[in-house]
Amino acid sequence: MIARRTLLKVLLSAFGVGALPLSAFGSGISRAAGGSMPGFSYAWLKGRARALAGEAHVSIEGQLPRTLKNISWDDYQAIAFRADQALWRGDNTAFQIQLFHLGLYFQQPVRIYEVVEGEANELAYRQELFRYRGEQPLGDLPEDLGYAGFRVHYHNNFALDLAAFLGASYFRAVGSEMQYGLSARGLAIDTGMNRKEEFPRFSEFWLEKPAPDSQLLRVWALLDSPSTTGAYAFVLDPGRNMVMDVDVALYPRTEITRAGIAPLTSMYQVGENDDRMGYDWRPEIHDSDGLAMRNGNGEWLWRPLVNPANLRFNSFEDNNPAGFGLMQRDRNFDHYQDDGVFYDRRPSLWVEPRGDWGRGSVDLVEIPTVDETFDNIVAFWHPEEPLLPGREYLYSYRLHWGEQAPVRPYELATVQATRTGLGGVVGQERTYFSRRFAVDFAGGALEMLSKGADVEPVISVSRGEVEITSARPLSAIDGYRAMFDLVPDDSVEPVNIRLYLRLGTEALTETWLYQYTPPPVAERKLY
Repeated sequence: MIARRTLLKVLLSAFGVGALPLSAFGSGISRAAGGSMPGFSYAWLKGRARALAGEAHVSIEGQLPRTLKNISWDDYQAIAFRADQALWRGDNTAFQIQLFHLGLYFQQPVRIYEVVEGEANELAYRQELFRYRGEQPLGDLPEDLGYAGFRVHYHNNFALDLAAFLGASYFRAVGSEMQYGLSARGLAIDTGMNRKEEFPRFSEFWLEKPAPDSQLLRVWALLDSPSTTGAYAFVLDPGRNMVMDVDVALYPRTEITRAGIAPLTSMYQVGENDDRMGYDWRPEIHDSDGLAMRNGNGEWLWRPLVNPANLRFNSFEDNNPAGFGLMQRDRNFDHYQDDGVFYDRRPSLWVEPRGDWGRGSVDLVEIPTVDETFDNIVAFWHPEEPLLPGREYLYSYRLHWGEQAPVRPYELATVQATRTGLGGVVGQERTYFSRRFAVDFAGGALEMLSKGADVEPVISVSRGEVEITSARPLSAIDGYRAMFDLVPDDSVEPVNIRLYLRLGTEALTETWLYQYTPPPVAERKLY
């Protein structure tokens, strides 16, 4: 897991804590000599990916010039793309493209092509496209060097970027709040397993020049790794939410037993329900606070994230999921008090599957972290059957980046906050250990209920006993607060908990899921 966590630390700095302001200097990206590719199409790309899957994977690790491979962090940060060199600048299009330079942690070049009327031409590397103010000389770099990735700028404000593709198969986007946060990936392989994780990479990109009246950007990518190849088609549609339509065709080289489709990657260090790493002056530090799911049966689920003491892996089985996503529901600045990176503005990311995904599970991996620059949360769809060599696997989905998911359980109240602490009755001596849970719900029909409504918390646990249960109105949020104590047995194995509120036989809320790990018996202080 270290490789991904190191990579995401670099991505945070490369993208910045928000969309990046730029300054202007010169003009024009040239096309590589002999780089023309007539008749480019997604069908052609799928054919190429299928053909490559029949060949051995070729690594290009370590082929970077020494001056870039050994460059310092500060000197790499001193390499900046010249804004007036942007692709399509002055071409009367709604988009412009700027490029990331290779170096330091980004050592495998990607080839980037411009597509115009079905003909693709490679963008030549030119050192003068970049401004360099570092101390270590870079020397003359080869003309076929390539790039590390690219970022997308839009006509409503060309000084800010709306999306970026950089590192392995990682990419990010922003909604109307113009704030980067969590990432998506093309594919995850062996995430959270007891073997080394594999990081497929986008080795080539094709960017279609938009028509003057188009508000859409089309991008294609070739994915490559020791286990598989793949062809990806993206359609980017900026707005209050950045919407990306994604079509995927995978061609495994070897059997893949732990494939992650539409993987999302985020950070959770400390929050109101988990203060294990709460040594910072800020009360909460996270890019996402929960995993939301709508399963194939239409049930809405909410799983608050935690920063566990040990790696956690959870699977939520489903058949044809309606959607899932890592969300940042808490958007109250006062809960974070961070006026530098603004965690209250971080986008949520919702995955909307299109077509039949069949049986599998939404998997959640939570990794211990002591630092907010470390990526430690991963969620993805895991197909029930392994991906086999010699076959084609097609997936289509839509990504929604922004403050809120495009679909929400309007008829049902949603979880607003989860808090935990020592159980028991205030003012009475505790004679045994218990853990208190307080879950706040708002929305749906809750604010319309009469004061005497017989709202009942429905609670189930995998082990232990539940006591001191209640559900009462919470006027501060026009909702309800459910509370209960869990008395665990002597085991330190995790306890799975489910909770929702109902009135009679009618469910009023989404289902809250939680996993609590009791401390060893000797450490269960009663205070």
